[in-house]
Amino acid sequence: MAAKTLMVQGTTSDAGKTTLVAALCRVYARQGLHVAPFKPQNMALNSAVTPDGGEIGRAQAVQAHAANVPLSVDFNPILLKPQSDKNAQVIIHGQVFDNMNADQYHDYKKIAFNAVMASHARLEKSFSRIVVEGAGSPAEINLREGDIANMGFAEAADCPVIIIADIDKGGVFAHLVGTLALLSESEQQRVIGFVINRFRGDISLLEPGLTWLENYTDKPVLGVLPYIHGLHIAAEDAVSNIQDIENTKLKVIVPVTPRMSNHNDFDALRIHPEIDLTFVYASEIAKTPLPEADLIILAGSKNTREDLAFIKNQGWDRQINKHLRYGGKLFGICGGFQMLGHKINDPLGLEGKAGSSEGLGLLPIVTTLQRRKTLANQQAILHLAGEDKIIEGYEIHLGETTYLTDLPALMTINDEPQGLISDDQQIAGGYLHGIWDSKNAIEQLASWCQVTISEATSLDEIQEHAIERLADTCEQYLALDKIETALIHWRQHNE
Repeated sequence: MAAKTLMVQGTTSDAGKTTLVAALCRVYARQGLHVAPFKPQNMALNSAVTPDGGEIGRAQAVQAHAANVPLSVDFNPILLKPQSDKNAQVIIHGQVFDNMNADQYHDYKKIAFNAVMASHARLEKSFSRIVVEGAGSPAEINLREGDIANMGFAEAADCPVIIIADIDKGGVFAHLVGTLALLSESEQQRVIGFVINRFRGDISLLEPGLTWLENYTDKPVLGVLPYIHGLHIAAEDAVSNIQDIENTKLKVIVPVTPRMSNHNDFDALRIHPEIDLTFVYASEIAKTPLPEADLIILAGSKNTREDLAFIKNQGWDRQINKHLRYGGKLFGICGGFQMLGHKINDPLGLEGKAGSSEGLGLLPIVTTLQRRKTLANQQAILHLAGEDKIIEGYEIHLGETTYLTDLPALMTINDEPQGLISDDQQIAGGYLHGIWDSKNAIEQLASWCQVTISEATSLDEIQEHAIERLADTCEQYLALDKIETALIHWRQHNE
């Protein structure tokens, strides 16, 4: 019987670990295996809500989709959500445990590791194959002590490892050889081969390098995956502008703040061929003006007061007011919704230093952060542009918001109003993430902005298409038979 657990580690961040794990999950699901994704420790500001009200990394939600299994907190037992350059919210088995700095978490790792191994043990009992995603690189010398994200887990779980590298960045052979060289002897022995990702061009020009690599390391190259153009799949934390719009009907901008979270809220908007959505980054040299747009969206935040201060320091608050004077629309999601109000209170210092901040004063709300975190998948009725449409999304927030005056609700959830729309129909906001994943909501948004766009495609359909393309690519270019043989030999050798 083959080893149940296979781990994918990368030479760098963004080497392709997330997508390779998703692809393998779909490949194994096609083969009839009951497969589970797993990431021992994830540091990300993008997250998803499980059916039982837990919180895991967004990437593991995509991988679960690929595996055709419902979400579980065991797929990502440790989630770290940075709140500053030195502190992070620590989430264990889907629930907030504490806020810690790096030193505090380093001391806590032994306990966190127990949570990781408990989740893995439960998955072993329920699934026939577990595909594990590492974090960053296993060769980070300063992070090796007490590691639970890469080789520390692989050693404890006694599983084989594939190392993937991105050739598109350059230096792929140095990345692979250097990573292997920095591992201990026992860690090197559990590496069953390499995968080279995002290759463009004539493979025959690469073959001499592949032969050299195999001879030098005594490890096989298990596949060279081509660069896949137009692939749209949820990323861990990377924010990018991916379109060159020619037929724009709706211009949207999203100001990027230091602790912006759940940027995947905008994936479906970015992909629509008639919507030009641009992330606006602040320059380190001079204040960056917001470009003209039909709509400004304020995103969620892991440190709402800090990101609000950033917006004000950039002068974006004044530019938002100017945008409104000229008839533009403004929408706030979660933390962005809180920023639109009169005040944000954090009396317990849950996201930083305790205190209060004056909001943008554009909606009659006051928010107070509380220890209990709201985590829920929701179905809602969206009331925008004079229409009622059923949509789905999820809530992840600490704040409890008080509505100071009566305004039209943005949506209804479980027969309760949530969010607001201003009387002049220029400003709206609410707590629901994933609101634009529904094509109904995108069409309503365009109508609210007084434009008509072609029918949107739901994000689920787009993601399913991407996963199928990834799986097809892996079936064509990966030596799946060699991987399976290596897993069988690994199991036999360790029995």
